[in-house]
Amino acid sequence: MKLITELSEEVSYISESNESGQKQHFIQGIFLQGNVANRNGRIYETNILRNEVNRYIKEVVDTKRAYGELGHPQGPQINLDRVSHLIKELKQDGNNFIGKALITNTPMGNIAKGLMESGAKLGVSSRGMGSLKSNGQGIMEVQNDFRLATAADIVADPSAPNAFV
Repeated sequence: MKLITELSEEVSYISESNESGQKQHFIQGIFLQGNVANRNGRIYETNILRNEVNRYIKEVVDTKRAYGELGHPQGPQINLDRVSHLIKELKQDGNNFIGKALITNTPMGNIAKGLMESGAKLGVSSRGMGSLKSNGQGIMEVQNDFRLATAADIVADPSAPNAFV
C-alpha cells in the first residue's frame, strides 16, 4: 500500500463565541473532491470517497478523534504534538465533501489562528492509505481499499483543485 495525500484550498474562516464568550476559530470548505484529477495525478471515484467518509464519520468524527495537523507529514499516523484542528463535520455535496473543523488551542492550532487572523489563504489536504491503479492516461486511480488517516491537514498548497478553506 502507498501513503496517499491530497491537498485542497477552498476554505472559509469562521469565528464564533462559545457559551463562556471565548472566541473559537473554524475552517470550512471542500475537504475532499471526487471524480476530478488532482495536481498529484490521482483521481478518487466519488463512490470510494463516500464509503470511506461514511466509515470515517462513524468511527472517527463521531468519537471526537478526527484530528488534523498543521503541515502534511509523510506517514499515516496522527502526531498529537502537531494537531492544529478537530474535524467536526463532513458532508457530501455532489462530488465534493464539505468539512468544518475547530482550530484547537494547541501550539500548531495557535499558529493556524495567527495565519488566519493575518489574512493567509490556507488549504487542506487529506491523508490516507490505499492502492493505486494506472488508467493508462497518466492518472492513478485510487482503489476501494482507501482508508483515511485524516480528512484534512492544513497546508499552504493543496493538490485538490478547490480545497482551500
